[in-house]
Amino acid sequence: MSRGYKESLENVHGSVTTENKTGWKKILAFVGPAYLVSVGYMDPGNWATDIAGGSAFGYKLIWVLFASNLIALLLQSLSARLGIVRGLDLAQASKITYPRFINFCLYILAQIAIIACDLAEIIGMAIGLNLLFHLPLIWGVSLTITDTLLMLFLMNKGMRKLEAFIVSMIFIVGLSFLIEMFIVTPDVKEVAKGFIPGNLTGSALYIAIGIIGATVMPHNLYLHSSLVQTRQITRTDVGIKTAIKFNLFDTVIALNLAFLVNAAILILAASAFFKNGYFHIAEIQDAYKLLEHIFGRTAPVLFAIALIAAGQSSTITGTLAGQIIMEGHINLRIEPWLRRLLTRVLAIVPAVFTIIYSGEDGLGNLIILSQVVLSLQLGFAVIPLIHFTSDKKKMGNFAISLKVKIAAWASAFIIVGLNAKLVYEQINSWATTSPSTAFWMYVLVIPVVIGILLLLLYVFFRPMLFKHADAPIFIPHGIASAINNLDAIEYHHIGVSIDFSENDTNTLRHAIMQGGKKAKYTLIHVVETAGAQYYGGEVMDHETQSDVDNLEQYVIALKKLGYHAEPQIGYGIAARAIVDIINKEKIDFVVMGSHGHKALKDLIFGTTLNKVRHLVNIPVLVVKPQQ
Repeated sequence: MSRGYKESLENVHGSVTTENKTGWKKILAFVGPAYLVSVGYMDPGNWATDIAGGSAFGYKLIWVLFASNLIALLLQSLSARLGIVRGLDLAQASKITYPRFINFCLYILAQIAIIACDLAEIIGMAIGLNLLFHLPLIWGVSLTITDTLLMLFLMNKGMRKLEAFIVSMIFIVGLSFLIEMFIVTPDVKEVAKGFIPGNLTGSALYIAIGIIGATVMPHNLYLHSSLVQTRQITRTDVGIKTAIKFNLFDTVIALNLAFLVNAAILILAASAFFKNGYFHIAEIQDAYKLLEHIFGRTAPVLFAIALIAAGQSSTITGTLAGQIIMEGHINLRIEPWLRRLLTRVLAIVPAVFTIIYSGEDGLGNLIILSQVVLSLQLGFAVIPLIHFTSDKKKMGNFAISLKVKIAAWASAFIIVGLNAKLVYEQINSWATTSPSTAFWMYVLVIPVVIGILLLLLYVFFRPMLFKHADAPIFIPHGIASAINNLDAIEYHHIGVSIDFSENDTNTLRHAIMQGGKKAKYTLIHVVETAGAQYYGGEVMDHETQSDVDNLEQYVIALKKLGYHAEPQIGYGIAARAIVDIINKEKIDFVVMGSHGHKALKDLIFGTTLNKVRHLVNIPVLVVKPQQ
């Protein structure tokens, strides 16, 4: 129902209380966001690079994993800081900093990255089903579209159920590899030596770049900056400082657990393959077969189960990140099932074509390609994040220190530089495949890469050249002063849906015509952000509070005119929330504004009016926009 610029995950914003708690209860109140983020560090894309590194170089690249984890810790802590201090997620902060066209480009790149990430999850899930049940990969890939139903089921059960599912998937992955560690019995001394940095040349450098690109994922930065806002905090220096501290604990614990899982995969590959002379195992399927050949049936079964669990959990958090990016960058909200379905279909298509034209062996290369695409987008998330958290005017006392800023920029340059090298080497590899391939590289791929480079430079320099030139955050305000001299007919209790659009005045006028000054008016507004959908009435973010204040303005205006009015805020799916309020308040007449959507737009944005009309047993007056 809302049409303005909203809080991130509005329906769950500030929904988890952290006040009046001490000790472990205080820590546990903040636990959660980082665990949802951490699953992105354990997806099949990570598996592919970890297996390649362990099988080719033994334990020697563990230090690269460790360094990547430190960089991820730094960037995720900055992401959490942005969300806590400014009450904006990374996409929303970009929205008010960069021009509309640049935001549209950033959205497209971020959406492509999410599709690329989803592609890795699809392949991982299909491989896992193939390994466990011998299901052909083409059928496994096609079946992954059904996880849209799982996503909708978990969303309808609430955020706590969703978090429980994610944590259980993490537990399955971790337990599987813990058991496998006992099976393969790694050399502890050699593992310890792997933490000592060494020179990276040739293929070792290439794999190391892949590990970094797969570890630091761009959509996780968007996701984390939004999820931390689900915690209700006191907006004072002490309250914000406490929130930053406890979210840092949450981040350190969750990402270190993710590091242990990735290290376990690399150690497993080193112990099982490198030590046995298998130096070129880069395919997940090959790893499974060799595990069975060397250690029997138990190890590969655990491996496949963990692969499926990692793919499912990463898929769900990627979907949530997609909602945050769409609402933040371009202020667009569509039905969750449709957004999920579109992302999954766009990811399934290349997987199906790869199996048809290149066979099952081509899926490994497709996973690597998906990580290349992720690497292209990474700079567009990291660079703005550092700019935003360094801004003393916007962040106040919570702007990052000079030391942290230096470390952050160093990490950004390392990530962008190494990923640029990865892209350069990949393009060279494609160009040397055949003359026809080289032609298309120069005609299509290279111009796109140059365009992306120019966009990256703009994103880097714009905040420095136009300091504090942010566009104002658009939040809808009441127009109650325009409501006067209204005639009415009698009704006892009338509900009026409010969406802070220009149609509100007309909707209120029709409502008052039905009840006059004898009736009671309940003004209903539903917060529909991703946060509200998952956390319900527990959310109390900046956007929700703004909606509460704006709705109160309408109520005050009506009371001044002599009408009996009260506000009611609903959360999540609009139709369901409106019906719940109608039933609870025993409303006997409803007036709703129509936005004039037809056909395709109804499919995309939902049909709240029709849903409400079929779910209630009272009259519903639909007021169309004035022409």
